[in-house]
Amino acid sequence: MRWGGSHNARRGLVAGQRPRNRFAAAVARLAPGALVALVLMGCGFGRAGAAESDSPERTAAKLVTREADLAIAKGLTWIASRQHDDGSFGTSGYYRGNVAVVSLCAMAMMAGGSTPGRGPYGREVALGLDYILAHAQPSGYIVNERFPSHGPMYGHGFATMFLAECYGSTPRPEVREKLARAVQLIVNTQNDQGGWRYDPKRMPADISVTISQVMALRAARNAGIHVPRETIDRSVRYIQRSQNPDGGFAYMLETRRESQFPRSAAAVVGLQSCGIYEGPEIAKGLQYVAQFVPQKGVARRDRNYYFYGHYYAALAMWQAGGDDWARWYPAIRDELTSLQRPDGSWADSTISPEFDTAMACLVLQVPNNYLPIFQR
Repeated sequence: MRWGGSHNARRGLVAGQRPRNRFAAAVARLAPGALVALVLMGCGFGRAGAAESDSPERTAAKLVTREADLAIAKGLTWIASRQHDDGSFGTSGYYRGNVAVVSLCAMAMMAGGSTPGRGPYGREVALGLDYILAHAQPSGYIVNERFPSHGPMYGHGFATMFLAECYGSTPRPEVREKLARAVQLIVNTQNDQGGWRYDPKRMPADISVTISQVMALRAARNAGIHVPRETIDRSVRYIQRSQNPDGGFAYMLETRRESQFPRSAAAVVGLQSCGIYEGPEIAKGLQYVAQFVPQKGVARRDRNYYFYGHYYAALAMWQAGGDDWARWYPAIRDELTSLQRPDGSWADSTISPEFDTAMACLVLQVPNNYLPIFQR
């Protein structure tokens, strides 16, 4: 679908059909008003007319193997064990209490079928929501100023996306209010290039922070929050200008750099988030990203920002579908299951094992198609 198009409803249950999972069962029990809210929220990135043989339900049943299911279960159990009473995650370091880490951990549990107060991790998701709401400032800025990280607008983007994913599945009225303010802050801080940077002010943009804001805006728009068309148009122009001749993407326009896998995967998702699914930018971007498909016995070339990169690559290939997705998901699924630690966590970055584990669980659960922002 295009950005300005009509919302697509979630795929509903056929009369008499047994729900495929716990989440579907919970939806079937919802009151009509709550179900309508979920339907309105659930347009995702989706495009109408997908073939039934390529439906997310059939894709998930085929691709999410028993080994992957076990890895997801262990990972989510580990994430839940790391949550503090205030809803935050982590024990020490720069990212202790960071709103991006909290939001990603909570969304990893939502991708498994839980919503605030409902499902196997409903309590943990609700605590995460409490934490994000508590750190939403009157200006709309969502940040824990004790643990802002080096780029707090990253956190704001992920936290805004998390609020949008929660909206419609919780009766708390402050969710919409704080989500709308968070969106307005993003709109107000877009620079003349069409992008965003580390802090909530207009300054030279980078592609990575920009994509986190674009995805937040898309999730908010899916939830029914107004997002100005011109904000998205400027974002598209910025992302397009950032593409290098090899199909990858540069970090900043001011200091053109070589293409790299993580930010290039993110940029493709950014364009898809804006409703662009075809065209030369997408084709060249996917071709560049496809070089980094995991291969058994081949040393990884993507160690820097590994989980970040594969989170976006999985989303890019999921939206592309077809052979791109059929090749990518089994490869990253098998690599992630082999990298999981005995305690259920993943740890391969300088951020935190909570971040790494949340990202790994999100990647493995993309075919489940639960989170509206991930829906095909």
